[in-house]
Amino acid sequence: MTYVIGFDIGTTSTIGILIGLPDRILHIATRPVTLKSPHPGWAEEDPEQWWSNVGEIARELLATGSIKASDVKAVGVTGMLPAVVLLDDKGKLLRPSIQQSDARCAAEVVGLRAQVDEREFTQKTGNGVNQQLVIAKLLWIKRHEPQIFAKIATVFGSYDYINWRLTGERAVEQNWALEGGFVNLADHRIDDELVRLAGIPRKALPRKTVSHELLGRITQGAAKHLGLPAGMPVIAGAADHIASALAAGIARPGDVLLKFGGSVDVLIATDRIAPDPRMYLDYHLVPGLYVPNGCMATGGSGLNWFANNFAEGERLKAQAAGMVLHQWLDHQAAAIPAGAQGVRILPYFLGEKTPVHDADVRGAILGLSLAHGPAHLWRALLEAYAYGIAHHVEVLNDMGHRTELYFASDGGSKSTVWMQIVADVLQKPVQRLAGHPGSCLGAAWTAAMGIGLANDWSAISRFISLADRLEPDPAHADTYRRGYADFRRIYPALAGLELKETP
Repeated sequence: MTYVIGFDIGTTSTIGILIGLPDRILHIATRPVTLKSPHPGWAEEDPEQWWSNVGEIARELLATGSIKASDVKAVGVTGMLPAVVLLDDKGKLLRPSIQQSDARCAAEVVGLRAQVDEREFTQKTGNGVNQQLVIAKLLWIKRHEPQIFAKIATVFGSYDYINWRLTGERAVEQNWALEGGFVNLADHRIDDELVRLAGIPRKALPRKTVSHELLGRITQGAAKHLGLPAGMPVIAGAADHIASALAAGIARPGDVLLKFGGSVDVLIATDRIAPDPRMYLDYHLVPGLYVPNGCMATGGSGLNWFANNFAEGERLKAQAAGMVLHQWLDHQAAAIPAGAQGVRILPYFLGEKTPVHDADVRGAILGLSLAHGPAHLWRALLEAYAYGIAHHVEVLNDMGHRTELYFASDGGSKSTVWMQIVADVLQKPVQRLAGHPGSCLGAAWTAAMGIGLANDWSAISRFISLADRLEPDPAHADTYRRGYADFRRIYPALAGLELKETP
């Protein structure tokens, strides 16, 4: 059997997978990642922690069976995007990464909107002027950390950084470059004029790669760190949400993937480009297809924040019941009626990305009374993210995309309570996927395709099967219709409030 390894550089954890071709998942290993928010709206991580995790995970994967390291034939890496990682001319990290969910660059976004015609920019790049742009984050660094900005020799993303540590090759994968605001869709090349908007030298932005192309080979130093042979092929890699969509089989118009990770992603496949500033546009891993998509700034990270900071009293109850905390909170929330008895939450804890693109907005809890407890808040939080999904679906429909079938993947999809709420809010069935390990599988399959071990993108479906299908409860339709209407009114109502703290 031939083996391939895939790594996922995620927001809340680093994940590795060992697959055996054509259709076996042999082992999955994870290590936690520390997400830091030293100021309101900030989101940073230490890329060295990612690299340390990759080494530990690789050794665990190799220790799981009787395989030899030399039996592994390729490595692929995926990760969140567009994180910003900066190196100086000696290859030293200049600062912690600025994560894709980071909202510090609101003023720079305003400045960019004044500098460019946003409609023309969106048509040119496929993405609007918003906090997701690497351009805006670099302008923030230029303004607030000029001593760091002056030393920038390389700018790239999370999985680009790991690829560099693996191979010594500096490159940016196509979707990091596209969402970062550097690609001109007319010729699909990095545009010098767009790079100049960021104020960095053109040479600071490495060459652009296609996801499945051979990037390089594992160096002697990386081989020692991972326990893998030097010279092993490394493929250019993929954006995590796109890799997850491939693994879920999202390649037909009307199929929608709801990805419940550290953030909540909503993705749909299409063969046409229809740029809209409310959403993001990415390349599909299948050549010729595109993925209009949205990404909330939080999701699982918001649930973790609540559980870690406001549910300590529930932790002891969970332990007594033999449950982990999130399971216990789900169990308690299931007993609360749909609509959380009037509690409404706006889950914009790191500002919000799609479809509102407001880095300054903050989260809000409304409708509280002394009769409410942690279970009400937990249910209201689950409902809030479901309303956020409904908002994305509304926008995709407005863009002309059909949304027919909904598939749910990643860690959050294991919550039956949450998935039932999503089905009830959408009033559409939600199909869970069995054995979908997330983006790491897409990374491994991309590597297999890249070096010719596989020749059919759709054959990744052999690793995945359908699990249960959650049908919407029509009895909850009116409650959630009203709840969604409330959700859509909260954000405009808060828009005039000065809620942003000064770092």
